[in-house]
Amino acid sequence: MNAVPLLAVANIYWQLPLLLVAISLVYSATRFDDWDAILNEAFRWGLRMVAFLGGIGIVLYILAEFV
Repeated sequence: MNAVPLLAVANIYWQLPLLLVAISLVYSATRFDDWDAILNEAFRWGLRMVAFLGGIGIVLYILAEFV
């Protein structure tokens, strides 16, 4: 059997936090001009994105375990 090593699959997930930071900063920079407002909105937007993705992950985990 040709199994894919776990580390090769898990490496793609190390990029997710960097991608979330970059997306939230760019999104916030399109809305505001002041750095304080950009960073504040990026933090809030990043928290919402993490909560959304975490919720999806929990739902998928429950579906995979019990269905």
